[in-house]
Amino acid sequence: MTVSSFAELGLTERLLRALKDARYDTPTPIQQRAIPLLLDGMDLLGIAQTGTGKTAAFTLPLLQNLEEDNIAASPRSPRALILAPTRELALQISGSIETYGRHMRMHHTVVMGGVGQRPQIEALRRGVDILVATPGRLLDLVNQRHADLSDCEYLIIDEADRMLDMGFIRDVRKIVAKLPDERQTLLFSATMPAEVAKLAGDILYEPERVEIAAKTVAVEAIEQHVHHLAKTAKRDHLSKLLEAPDLEKVIVFTRTKRGADQVVKRLARDGVSAEAMHGNKSQNARQRALENFRNGRSRVLVATDIAARGIDVDDISHVINFELPHEPESYVHRIGRTARAGAAGIAISFCDASERPQLRSIERLIKRSLDVVGEAPVGTVASAAKKDKDTAHRPASGARKRRRRPRRLEQRAA
Repeated sequence: MTVSSFAELGLTERLLRALKDARYDTPTPIQQRAIPLLLDGMDLLGIAQTGTGKTAAFTLPLLQNLEEDNIAASPRSPRALILAPTRELALQISGSIETYGRHMRMHHTVVMGGVGQRPQIEALRRGVDILVATPGRLLDLVNQRHADLSDCEYLIIDEADRMLDMGFIRDVRKIVAKLPDERQTLLFSATMPAEVAKLAGDILYEPERVEIAAKTVAVEAIEQHVHHLAKTAKRDHLSKLLEAPDLEKVIVFTRTKRGADQVVKRLARDGVSAEAMHGNKSQNARQRALENFRNGRSRVLVATDIAARGIDVDDISHVINFELPHEPESYVHRIGRTARAGAAGIAISFCDASERPQLRSIERLIKRSLDVVGEAPVGTVASAAKKDKDTAHRPASGARKRRRRPRRLEQRAA
């Protein structure tokens, strides 16, 4: 059944007012399916790509459930915990809580690395209803006894597959072990590798499964092109493309931090305002780069996949894959940064000889072929083609107890 308004999902007047303030009118498919389940206290396994509206899908019912529970937050003991793999995603989730909870008396804070821990400790000491955290910093504060998770009744794990990629799954398990067995648990992941599936099986109790297929996210509104060219021709070709004025706000994706820095240096030499965003940058530098990109002081943001999680910037005209990702699902995440909220967008991918297997995997996943555009500028391909061909063939150097019936269901049954 299609739902045409948030009011049909059972949300309170305060949340509906906040959604109206933010000009959100129609719930997305994942919001339509997840919100009623979460309001009824069910555990949930959500499989969804970026851009599907999953943050609102878990934030809105969490705020309503916390308000209905009407329990004051104790010092150092959050009532709900949201785990995110990156600082940027944690801050984005915090911004959503601020937006949707603006008419509620709900306290939240963010705990993450890359910045001083003193303000985070002070916020926890005052008491928070919702704690948004990256795993490493949270474990540090728990071990220092600045945070106590024993009264936390809601756990949300966002982008679990990225947690796995970044080596955080063991930390996540350590954190889960410190939470009470009787809780509502949500796990979201764009893909379902074996280790993520095992984590879901261990921590979720009789979960409802909500899956939004990748084909609904690799939206038809995005024009998707591929440029076949030599590896050594990519930087020249990128600078040439950026001479076009219609490339107004562009994210360029590289596979490595060093590659991102090199692209930024080359663009600066060619007079293009660009900044890099990756894990070697301090949190302040990453936030500054993102803000400069958001407000137009930088026309181009060059990012790695991990750093790009949590980038939520409107009006991105183009996404350029300077290098194709190893995992085809990451391609969908990347291009989803454009064509948001019904707008059009363009994704351009550079593909050298060594990347053709990745290109085939991407096209199998999205069930379409990328539109082939002309080669790199004359004179830049032939000299490097043989080198790329040679390089392409060279070897590379704890179980839960049964959960009690949620209070909300008991009240409704009565």
